[in-house]
Amino acid sequence: MTTDRADGPLLTRRQAVLGAAFLGTAGLAAARVPRHRIDLLGDRKLDKLIPTAIGPWRFYSKSGLVVPPADQLKDALYSQLLTRVYLAPDALPIMLLIAQSGGQTGVLQVHRPEYCYPAGGFTLSDKGVLPVTLPGGSTLEAVTISAHADDRNEQLMYWTRVGDDMPLTWAQQRWSVARANIKGDVPDAVLVRVSTLTPDREAGMAAMTQFVRDMFASVPSDVRRMLDIDAR
Repeated sequence: MTTDRADGPLLTRRQAVLGAAFLGTAGLAAARVPRHRIDLLGDRKLDKLIPTAIGPWRFYSKSGLVVPPADQLKDALYSQLLTRVYLAPDALPIMLLIAQSGGQTGVLQVHRPEYCYPAGGFTLSDKGVLPVTLPGGSTLEAVTISAHADDRNEQLMYWTRVGDDMPLTWAQQRWSVARANIKGDVPDAVLVRVSTLTPDREAGMAAMTQFVRDMFASVPSDVRRMLDIDAR
């Protein structure tokens, strides 16, 4: 009986200590749930912000681009998705895709081309990073890739902005989201992809570089910052 009386209070004290620890952990986890949603685009629409005339290029069509797979995550993944084909008399045609997500929780993140192009039957090669000098003097680092399918050779460059970061890789992108979430922020994200149909990689990169420069020159400063956090 003596042993039973001693064990009873001791067990209760242990339960109380464990219960308090669990409550503290739960409270800390709840406090760390990101609640501050950041959205540099707000209620503005991409199709109103991006001009239909960029340098010598003019808007031609909304179709003809490789787009992210139409899976069950797509509607939750993107707040807005802009697709355009631009033509110019003496330049390669340019395809522009801008995907914007109003909040990156760390679970749903913008699809990078390394995901959606192979899903569309493309083989990727010659991946690199190309510095693009923008109007105002800032430098944008764009990922460049050549994509090949049976009847299509496409050169492309793209970049992503996640909150205040410009991640070049999927791992960097996930870390950008996690770091913002730890601070209590739910960052927005933008993926900008420019591409052209040509087997000539050098010519394609030159045309896309000029298009990107002209695009940044044709939009106001707040839109430039939405596309690239370091743009001036």
